Amino acid sequence: MDASVRRCVARCAALLAVAACGSGPTARGAAPPLKIAPDIRSRCAQFVPQTLRADTTGLAAGDVAALGHLVRAAKLVDEIFQRQAWQGYPAFAPRVAALAGPDAEAARGYFRIMMGPWDRLKGFEPFLGSDPHPPGAGFYPEDMSKAEFESWIAAHPADRAAFTSPVTVIRRQGTGLVAVPYSQAYHDLLASAAAELRAAAAATPNASLRTYLSLRAAAFLSDDYYPSDMAWMDLDSPLEVVIGPYETYEDGLFGYKAAFEAFVCVEQPGDSAQLAKYKKELPFLESRLPIPDAFKNTKRGGGSPIRVADELITAGDARRGVQTLAFNLPNDERVREAKGSKKVLLKNMMRAKYDAILRPVAARVLAPDEGTRLDFDSYFHHVLFHELSHGLGPGRIKVGGRDTEVRLELKELYPAVEEAKADVLGVYNLAVLANKGVVPVAVVETLPWTYVAGLFRAARFGVGEAHGLGVVIQANYLLANGAIEVTPDGRFRPVLAKFAAGIKALAHDLLMIEAQGSYTGAQELVRRYGTVPAPMATLLASLAAVPVDVDPVFAAESAKPDAR
Repeated sequence: MDASVRRCVARCAALLAVAACGSGPTARGAAPPLKIAPDIRSRCAQFVPQTLRADTTGLAAGDVAALGHLVRAAKLVDEIFQRQAWQGYPAFAPRVAALAGPDAEAARGYFRIMMGPWDRLKGFEPFLGSDPHPPGAGFYPEDMSKAEFESWIAAHPADRAAFTSPVTVIRRQGTGLVAVPYSQAYHDLLASAAAELRAAAAATPNASLRTYLSLRAAAFLSDDYYPSDMAWMDLDSPLEVVIGPYETYEDGLFGYKAAFEAFVCVEQPGDSAQLAKYKKELPFLESRLPIPDAFKNTKRGGGSPIRVADELITAGDARRGVQTLAFNLPNDERVREAKGSKKVLLKNMMRAKYDAILRPVAARVLAPDEGTRLDFDSYFHHVLFHELSHGLGPGRIKVGGRDTEVRLELKELYPAVEEAKADVLGVYNLAVLANKGVVPVAVVETLPWTYVAGLFRAARFGVGEAHGLGVVIQANYLLANGAIEVTPDGRFRPVLAKFAAGIKALAHDLLMIEAQGSYTGAQELVRRYGTVPAPMATLLASLAAVPVDVDPVFAAESAKPDAR
């Protein structure tokens, strides 16, 4: 077993072994031995373990005590997400823990990373067993089709709000369907998590963190997350904490249902202060979007705090598969209209990915004489403006006279379109602010090469994942419009004479799909540009020796932060 596999499997802790529930092979009687993918060791080696640390020496004693409770709450979030990823997870996990043979440890390691038996890098192809992945994850009955769901709503219009709510699961009841609130579906785990949050609130000396944690504990039992989301926007604490249901990527059926995640971080106040100036520019950036004024969103709040933080621990949707570099929350349009959204950049994760992934990727995919133009400051700013750009453009829209939201209209294609929009607007907006003298020119000068290398980094996530599909769309579009070219030796380079125009045109097209709530437009975009182009596929194949992503090892998980 090579060193990378040993590092991967060494991280595999005891898997969840709880009473069987839901569906899956064990729910139907005696299960046959699990078949393990023959290349499981190389799959596991795609994720390179990286230890992430954060300096907690400046925290007050009460905040250190609160961390212990927050870490325990995060581990409960992992269990909630496992059920959301697959109803059969709790029954399946003991079978994985009992695996024997030469590939057993690698299989357990990959099961932990993927949070299930399906490979998120290969379109949810099974690597354990042979059962197909349910597109609706654990949010819907596995045998329910999109047509059945839509027919039910058409016949029961009063159920629409509950059925499309981000905080309900759909279950069968007799011959019909019923929406079950998260507070009921995951009551046991949420009640325990709420108790940990209340204990953390009692420990911290910070009033804003105490308010947020108390309100979020109440939300776990009421399904009303609006008050705590509003309080999170006002959080002014050395601990940056977000825990709850947010992103809808896991719902591959409709993109309606929010998955539970947790980030527990320590702010880097010096970096945050340097970037605070950018939030003042958001109204200006909205006014400069490359779409007609009628489609611009001038109603969102302008608060939009920006924080730079180091991760202490992540959980749930934030921990499975590919790790996030930053996040932009909340997603509730009511909060965004009142206060904007908060952007949190995860600096220790960004540095880990830049050093372990992006630099070796750039060395192989950029033209040899241009690979040195990769720059961490440019990378850092693009991640920041990717997150800022999530808060720009259409949110609440009208379609056929109906008041609705972009995410509801684009359904399962919304995450890919939205991620592509944020990527492209990140480049576009940096250029706009560089021309205004707000962003250093040096950041924009190296951005085209950093951006192109970043496309390859994210394309390796696979087109079955929102970010991966989003970057493949970008690559195809920009190649077709001459903004990127393939060199005679098969490398990629930006074409500076056409790069800015290509980025602007793509930003326009993505924004208009969202502004018009055009599901057919999103489908056509994926049809035309959603397949990995041949030159890109060739280069991607050459990256086999480069890890796809990091497998975070958090020092906080093994420490005792509440013992001072």
